[in-house]
Amino acid sequence: MEPQIMYIENKVDLNDRGEAWIGKVEFSKTGQTVYFNNRAFKKMKSGGIAGNYYDLETGDEYWISGIKKNGQDRHWAGGGKINIDKQIIEEYLSIVDFEEIDKSNFEIVNVPKTDKSKFVQIENKKILD
Repeated sequence: MEPQIMYIENKVDLNDRGEAWIGKVEFSKTGQTVYFNNRAFKKMKSGGIAGNYYDLETGDEYWISGIKKNGQDRHWAGGGKINIDKQIIEEYLSIVDFEEIDKSNFEIVNVPKTDKSKFVQIENKKILD
């Protein structure tokens, strides 16, 4: 799968105010693992409490989805600024229905590229144990 811009929200905070990002994610060959911000998120086989993926290292639940054209990616009951990767702003603006980043809703950040090899070792270790 090709890398794509997605919305990622930590769901450990049950008030829908967990840390959130918009950035370009990469996928495993099967599409079951999402790599972003030096993390690997594994798709849940059955529904979690609030997320659809879990962090491979911590087990924390995350909500990962495509972005909304209206920019309203946060849960309606939640809130807080969304971190947006500086490197994807132009591409993001070409997808959504606004012309500039509203700094009252977004924090512009630098998101590092993820070293996927670290997570391949973690997943293979689980299989071999």
